[in-house]
Parts: sequence; structure tokens; C-alpha cells
Amino acid sequence: MDGTLVNTEPYWLKAETALMAKFGHEWTSEDQAHCLGGPLPRVGAYMHNLAQVQSPEFFVTELVRGVEEEFHRGIDFMPGAESLMREIFSLGIPLALVSASPRNLVDATLHSLDENFFATSVSSNDVQLSKPDPESYLLAAKRLGVNIENVLILEDSRPGIASAQRSGALVVAIPHLISVDEHPRTVILTSLVDSTLEALTDLLDERITQ
Repeated sequence: MDGTLVNTEPYWLKAETALMAKFGHEWTSEDQAHCLGGPLPRVGAYMHNLAQVQSPEFFVTELVRGVEEEFHRGIDFMPGAESLMREIFSLGIPLALVSASPRNLVDATLHSLDENFFATSVSSNDVQLSKPDPESYLLAAKRLGVNIENVLILEDSRPGIASAQRSGALVVAIPHLISVDEHPRTVILTSLVDSTLEALTDLLDERITQ
């Protein structure tokens, strides 16, 4: 969801910067890169370690509150993501939205869409282990009634990409601020601009047969 389907990373950055400024810490690009993709308990622990006050849970609660306020002002799609989503939906292929964000933020994203594109969604509230554990993607595949090896996952963060790869699915990685190691079932792109399902599957077929 964040940074793959919708451009919510600026909202997270704004909320993180504002929250940490209250405790005298200037939120840097290194801090942002470290926390990109969550999961939220890890981000809360990181913030707590920097501030040395309150608790990790406090920082998670305050951060989510700040981001939710931004969500209600409207969200923007990542470049190329909307057209790809609409194409896949039009072909009758089931889609799942899988996120390390809590349910209220996932629902805010779903409610902002003009159609019910996603057959199911998985939030951090739905699993015991968040990304980089594969539980969330395995749960999504189970809900869709499909074999995870036949699933195509799009991810942008280090925890998300690791989760997708560990699940056994095919992966399209669109990394931001991070590097991604080569993987036999992963294609790495700089963006989804002009991407089509046929083009992505051709790239994956080529990758698998190498």
C-alpha cells in the first residue's frame, strides 16, 4: 500500500518529522530509510530509542494519528500504479491489498477508491507477525483461494520485499531509498510508469528462465 499503490510516504515523513521534533530530534533521511515499510512496532521502538522518553507504544499511537489526519485530506497514487491496478481488475484477476499499516489506515485507502478493486485486504491487525515475516501474504493468498507460488506481489520497502520473497510468490520490487539484492523470482524496476501486466509477466518469465 504505502509507497507501492499510493504515495503515502510523504505523509509518514511529515508525521515522523513533526513527532520527533517535539522531542528535539531532527528526523533525517537515514531515519526515514531505516523505518521505511515498518512494521510499526519497530518504528515506535526506533523513535523511543532516539527520544529516550515515553514508550514505543506512545510513538506508534501518535504517529498513526498524524498519518490518519493526512489520509483524510486525500491520497495520491504512485506513478503507474493506478493504471496497472485498473488493468488487472478489468481482466478479472483477484487483487489483495496487503499492508504493515493498521486497519484504520488500510480502510482509509480503500474508501478513497472509486471502485471495490480489492477482493480482500490484510492489515497489521490481521496477523501475529508483520513484514518481513510472510504471514500477511500467505493469509492474503489463502483468502483469495490461490497458490502463493502463482501470486504476483508488488513491493517497495525492504521488509515488504523480504516478506514477499519469503512467501514463495513472484515479486516485482520498486525500491525507494534502498538497495535490493538479486533474487531468482524477483524483478527490480525503478517505477511502474507504463507497466502492463503482460510486460511484468514477460520480465518475470525471462528472470525465472535465466
